[in-house]
Amino acid sequence: MKLAGREARDVAAQFGTPLYVYSERILRTRCREIKNFIGYEPFMPNYSCKANTNVALLKIIRSEGFHADAMSPGEIFLLLTAGFRPEEIFFVSNYVDDEEMRFAIRAGVTISVDSLAQLERYGRLNPGGRVAVRINPGIGDGHHEKVITGGAHSKFGIFHTDVEHIFSIAKRYNLTITGLNQHIGSNYLTGTVYLESVKRLLSIAENFADLDFIDFGGGMGIPYKNDAARLNLATLGEQITEVLEKWTTRYGKRITAKIEPGRYVVAESGLLLITVHALKQNPGITFAGTDGGFNVLARPMMYGAYHEILNTREVDGTAGTPVTVCGNICESGDILGENRRLSDLREGDVLAVLDAGAYGFSMSSNYNSRLRPAEVLITEEGQLRLIRERDRLEDLLLHQIY
Repeated sequence: MKLAGREARDVAAQFGTPLYVYSERILRTRCREIKNFIGYEPFMPNYSCKANTNVALLKIIRSEGFHADAMSPGEIFLLLTAGFRPEEIFFVSNYVDDEEMRFAIRAGVTISVDSLAQLERYGRLNPGGRVAVRINPGIGDGHHEKVITGGAHSKFGIFHTDVEHIFSIAKRYNLTITGLNQHIGSNYLTGTVYLESVKRLLSIAENFADLDFIDFGGGMGIPYKNDAARLNLATLGEQITEVLEKWTTRYGKRITAKIEPGRYVVAESGLLLITVHALKQNPGITFAGTDGGFNVLARPMMYGAYHEILNTREVDGTAGTPVTVCGNICESGDILGENRRLSDLREGDVLAVLDAGAYGFSMSSNYNSRLRPAEVLITEEGQLRLIRERDRLEDLLLHQIY
């Protein structure tokens, strides 16, 4: 495997492993696919930056005409650092305290609240303000129960049957409800449930007279498995455009339609390089022990998520003996992939874990006091650029008092 015209093992030798590597070309391609998602205007995609907050990548995404979602003051800070203007940032708050709410108000970003109690909090802190509300449409979809964010058992949003209470709170604090948003779940590969949620949110929106925008959420999936069908973005976009145009006629004015993809934008642009440090044969199972623990990539352990894993060294192509690729963390669940046929696997081989650009580094940790990895960008010109240094041992002492 070559990266920026060089053997992957040479890139790994230069920067060390584990190592996240991103392609600017793929990132920009996915951004442009999303920008052209629907034909309705005005339309604005918000990048859901929880997927990856590396500032170098945020700058690229903004240059492609995106605005952004933030879930915390930290994400607001990083987006501002990357050059996003306050009015380009949508703070989708979730159970925040007064301090976080005040931070967002002072920053001048658009704020969404996701419960009646949080709407009360916003009104008390910013009477007369303009605010959005997150609606739970009563349905959800996603690749794992932990990422389904709509429905009666989801902690997110004001349930659609409670919408009437929004108006009394808004009246009490002289608030203007300027937007509605929702998010039903993550990594769906068919658009059926998403389209239904769009229709439900639009129906609810007819009760609000002063809306500037509706954010239908993200969750667009990518095919992590080679044999998985890709989400038909064009067809889904056409269906949503048709629904929006008909709704606009009923509503009486055109408002901005928004979506908030994260994974779709960055996942396929990134891969994770890890090194095989040992092969271990146990009865009935072979382990390939690597430096790619769940402190580096948590998705497989957290969700049972699948990532294709390749040997970057050229091999003869014959299917090898099934191996279980594991990390170096002291948990039995520290498994990246089971029963993977990696031909002619040897100690010292560099493996590539594909589609790791989303929820990779952003979910990494220092568990076991392991160091978080470096990140490298392959620029459009084919150059390798370090965009995050690897942790140092001294970093483990940051903020400790001893």
